[in-house]
Amino acid sequence: MRINARLDEEQTRKVNFLKEATDSSVSEIIKHALDQYYEDIRKTQINTIDLLRKTGFIGCSEGPSNLSTTYKEKLTKGLKSKHDHR
Repeated sequence: MRINARLDEEQTRKVNFLKEATDSSVSEIIKHALDQYYEDIRKTQINTIDLLRKTGFIGCSEGPSNLSTTYKEKLTKGLKSKHDHR
């Protein structure tokens, strides 16, 4: 995949610094940055799920076992009874 990006002066300065400091091409710098950003985001998402599991938040409520497929019907019924007086 080819990427075309517009960089401001500060970002351009950073890329030029990285090129000189690491003797890498712009493509190598972008690939490395993308890999690092991917890992950072992935770790955050995994840690959030683990935290919710550890705290018992996931699966802590009670309700009908089919709520994931019937929630619209139940919500509509509840809203009609609450706001039907208009």
